[in-house]
Amino acid sequence: MSLARRLVESAPGLRWHLSRARTPLYRCTFAAFGEGSVIVRPHILRGVDRIHVGANCAVYEGVWLQVEAGGGPLTIGDDTYLGHGVHLHAHDPVTIGRGVMLADGVFVGTADHGAHDRSAVHSTGPVSIGDGVFVGQRAIVLGGVTIGAGATVGAGAVVTRDVPAGATVAGVPARLVGGPA
Repeated sequence: MSLARRLVESAPGLRWHLSRARTPLYRCTFAAFGEGSVIVRPHILRGVDRIHVGANCAVYEGVWLQVEAGGGPLTIGDDTYLGHGVHLHAHDPVTIGRGVMLADGVFVGTADHGAHDRSAVHSTGPVSIGDGVFVGQRAIVLGGVTIGAGATVGAGAVVTRDVPAGATVAGVPARLVGGPA
């Protein structure tokens, strides 16, 4: 097997360690980049001067972290996991608590496009995701939403309203299916 193929098909551990080599660059360009955090092969990083990453965060391949000019900030708490292909788009503030897990393909956004003028971007309000929240694969969290601590969002759900702490929501739009009301 060629060296090129070995590098392309490298084990996740090798990609992880190679990505850690970029950490000093992130520390001097991000608003904050916590000790022990790593970003593995991101897709897009925009507005990094308004992105705060806590300590011991794992951010996997294909992640899109974007803060619009004059927008944000985007704050990711300590011990948080962002799976492959997570897309966080902050026109308004996005705050993600400690120990949160956003599974692969989750989208969190705080802006929308107009029905008549598709080039016009409209603010939809800040997003706050509390400590210990789990958001399932390919779920969507729209602007103006608060997800309480310890809540669970099912895979593929579209969260358009606040979710109480400890609650479980699922569906399109997301509805309460378990936990506190």
